Amino acid sequence: MTPLKKPIDCEPLKDLVRTVPDFPKPGILFYDITTLLKDKTGFAQLIDALAAHYIGKEIDLVLGIEARGFIFGPALAYRLNAGFVPVRKPKKLPAKVARVSYDLEYGADALEIHLDAIEPGQRVIIVDDLLATGGTMQATVQLVRQLGGVIAGLGFAVELDFLKGRAKFPEYDVFSLLHYEE
Repeated sequence: MTPLKKPIDCEPLKDLVRTVPDFPKPGILFYDITTLLKDKTGFAQLIDALAAHYIGKEIDLVLGIEARGFIFGPALAYRLNAGFVPVRKPKKLPAKVARVSYDLEYGADALEIHLDAIEPGQRVIIVDDLLATGGTMQATVQLVRQLGGVIAGLGFAVELDFLKGRAKFPEYDVFSLLHYEE
């Protein structure tokens, strides 16, 4: 696939993101991307901008983290001519899985991936809607390492810079389209 002809200015996409105070608990400001996703031009620009960053990097698989990573992952995989692999919450995958437990900003959870989802040496990117503290992404990185995948990048629609989640991944190409300082 050929690179896009000109860089995409993603800053105007911020106008399409709704902020919801005190969700999912008091004191949290939730960045709701559903308002961006329903805008056909905004959604297309978002996928094109993500794809532009990874085109030419020989990506074998795009991993999408449940649930909002499922929105970006297949579209990005299609654009990159790569396969798509879902990373799921526990007990949702039918075959044998690898599992990692992790802490969230407001609780604990676990993620699973099929044991045969990644072949050793395959180049993967992991995508999700938001990089906050990085706990969910750390768990997914562990899963990829367990299966022998090579992480070519971590991609996000939104990054909350003030939570410094990026600092947990100094060895990886972390790419986010929309940045929020607080």
